[in-house]
Amino acid sequence: MLAAMGQQAVPVEGNVALNERDYGDLTGLNKDEARRQFGEEQVRVWRRSYSVAPPHGESLRGTIARVLPYYVGRILPAVMRGRALLVVAHGNSLRAMILALKGLSAEAIRKVELGTAELRFYQIGEDASARLTDTWTLPND
Repeated sequence: MLAAMGQQAVPVEGNVALNERDYGDLTGLNKDEARRQFGEEQVRVWRRSYSVAPPHGESLRGTIARVLPYYVGRILPAVMRGRALLVVAHGNSLRAMILALKGLSAEAIRKVELGTAELRFYQIGEDASARLTDTWTLPND
């Protein structure tokens, strides 16, 4: 992505905290295969529940518990110092960050949908509050 933008010099930091939710025994199965193997209702519960994890997998709550320390320890301090960050991650790890940014409840975050390659721009205030914006701007240096 950086090469396509002509921005190869931009530093990149990877961290396993931003990995996708671990779907355990559902990993590698498409939705139809998972439904045939485990039943439609059970798969729906595993995929949409906040605290119920699939066998050998991770719940959304577990994903949030993994992502939030990274957000609070690395992302938020950089933004509060005036840095602009591009966070590229998977849907559920991004949903975990949205929960933190917007102060959403467990019920509300279950309803947040992110499309593949969807862009969202958040402006972080001095009080660490977040506002969804239509555009991205560089901070004044």
